[in-house]
Amino acid sequence: MTMPVQQISAETLAPVHGSLWRAEINATVKLALPIALTQLGQVAMMTSDLMLVGHLGGNAIAAAALAQTVLFAAFMIGMGIMSAVSPLAAQAYGAREPRMVRRALRVGLWAAALLGIPMTALQYRGEDILLALGQNADTAQLAGRYLMGLGWCLVPGWWFIALRGFMGAVNKPAPALWITLVAIPVNALLAYALIYGAFGFPTLDLLGAGVATTTVNLGMCIAGFGVAYLQRPFRKFQVLGRFWRIDWRLMGELIVVGAPIAGAFLLEYGMFATATILMGWIGTTALAAHQIALQTASVLFMVPFGISMAATVRVGHAVGRRDAAGMRRAGLAAIGLAAVFMNAMVVLIVAFRHMIPLIFLGANATDAGPTVALAATLLAFGSTFFIVDGVQTVAAGSLRGLNDTRIPMIFAAVSFWVIGFATSYTLAFPARLEAIGIWIGFTVGLGVYALLLVWRFNLLTLRGYMPAAPGHAAQ
Repeated sequence: MTMPVQQISAETLAPVHGSLWRAEINATVKLALPIALTQLGQVAMMTSDLMLVGHLGGNAIAAAALAQTVLFAAFMIGMGIMSAVSPLAAQAYGAREPRMVRRALRVGLWAAALLGIPMTALQYRGEDILLALGQNADTAQLAGRYLMGLGWCLVPGWWFIALRGFMGAVNKPAPALWITLVAIPVNALLAYALIYGAFGFPTLDLLGAGVATTTVNLGMCIAGFGVAYLQRPFRKFQVLGRFWRIDWRLMGELIVVGAPIAGAFLLEYGMFATATILMGWIGTTALAAHQIALQTASVLFMVPFGISMAATVRVGHAVGRRDAAGMRRAGLAAIGLAAVFMNAMVVLIVAFRHMIPLIFLGANATDAGPTVALAATLLAFGSTFFIVDGVQTVAAGSLRGLNDTRIPMIFAAVSFWVIGFATSYTLAFPARLEAIGIWIGFTVGLGVYALLLVWRFNLLTLRGYMPAAPGHAAQ
């Protein structure tokens, strides 16, 4: 009786193992695709704004870059907190606890509202902040004008992130994509009208770009609430049920998971934001070229970021089921997908690096030869940076599915500042490589971070680590 059993096991084990990986990859792609397209839609709105602003001249692009630096420093804090909604909701969904799914979303919405008051007020000090950082007075004044319209987008933007996290956690991310697809042309038309005074609107230049972004974010937030409350299968969760009751216990758990995510986001974004400041020291040409190259990198980054969000959900579902093998498989499959995608994209970016800057500069391209040349050079030097950036964000998302966020934040501090920023500054100024040196520092910092995160996920899942179910740790 023993021999036939052993023979069957030997013949079936490999195919079964392979089918599990194929099923995981397929499930991750199915979940990640609409999330990634939603992220690309968000970047499309930002890119269209930058393109419209670019026709106002190089100083306007530089001002937009500085304004976004101030805004995103605040935005990343709330985005980190909202990112904790997804793993908590996914773990509850995997454990078949629908009330906990709703509670996870509700505490995220309350956290965004409470955080939004001081963060919104900060935007109206943007010009003073930039002047204190040594930026050109005219550019800082233009950036401050942009922030006057842009500052109110924080809370609706955070709420939409929380709603997207909830939708993804229950395996239905498509509605957020459809809302974003509608918002893209609306944003472009409204921004064009308010920047240039078309269709009977006043001419508001950079202020108009900010007002358009805020208006569209508010509309997306309202649409997201409508879908979550009225459409199947979301309405069974009754997301607005008992909304006025703040769940302080779960709020504490959200902060415990989300605050380190926010910290890691700030440390990463801080490195890029500081690099923008350093580019401003080098000159307007370097700043404009950096913004164009970085915006291109942002477009690429949105796909692995979408895979990262899918990885958080897939790992979180496995946690809810208490499936240790599924946790490991979900994270490693997602990391592999991101690496393959980014390698393919790098080939295209390097091949078309001289054409990409022309998309942003439009009619001004004929007068911006140095900016075009420098942007193309930065894109070439950024090829390795793009790959490791994709790997690190998916590895971080996989760890979030395990509620493991504090150690990754420490990794971020070491990688981005002790190693990455120090390398950027040293190569840019003492070594006199200027803008190119800054971008080499990006690659070094992100590469170290990616290695540490992949090592961490591999170590935890090999040891069979299993986080507590949501809501249980606080009780």
